[in-house]
Amino acid sequence: MKISFRGEELILDKERALYLPKEKLLAISDLHLGKAAHFRKSGLAIPNAVSKNDLERLSALLYQYQPEILLINGDMFHSDHNSEIDEFIAWRQQFSTIEFILVKGNHDKQHDNIYAASKVTVKDPTYQTNDFCFIHDAFKCDSPLYSIGGHIHPGVRMYNKAKQSIKLPCFYFGNEYAILPAFSTFTGLQLVQARENDAIYAVTPSKIVEI
Repeated sequence: MKISFRGEELILDKERALYLPKEKLLAISDLHLGKAAHFRKSGLAIPNAVSKNDLERLSALLYQYQPEILLINGDMFHSDHNSEIDEFIAWRQQFSTIEFILVKGNHDKQHDNIYAASKVTVKDPTYQTNDFCFIHDAFKCDSPLYSIGGHIHPGVRMYNKAKQSIKLPCFYFGNEYAILPAFSTFTGLQLVQARENDAIYAVTPSKIVEI
């Protein structure tokens, strides 16, 4: 879905990504690589296919949009070094012409050598374009630019005519800041409430729907 916001065209993708054509920048938040492996270490039978599926979705987005920059707006890695992080480092090699930038989030506690091996540039606490300020876990940048955050895994509840409901991830655009949906499918949702003049875009399996 294309929207015009603050004088710039933005593309909201159903794969929980934001594309800024003017900047040739693809933005996602809360990738949480290594989360499934972290739970497996604790004895929970979480399949490895979770992280592989997320990387396949991300590959498809990179091939589709051909960005110059992939911006990960926090929580790229979920936990200590594990096998899924090694898989990411190997996967990263096929996109050597794309600059990977990470806005550091609360889960991003890897040693510097892991980010270096991943060829990821770390920004802390923000990354700024001409029009936007990306920050992970705060709603306001120390900047006059419009803030785009992540962290809370925003969601919205939708009802059908039979009053049955479903929770879906969403993009939230408010007067002062926006919140990106969590890219990883292995996350919960925190319901957000729209205020006057806010815009919420629900992410369904087939398309983006404005609420």
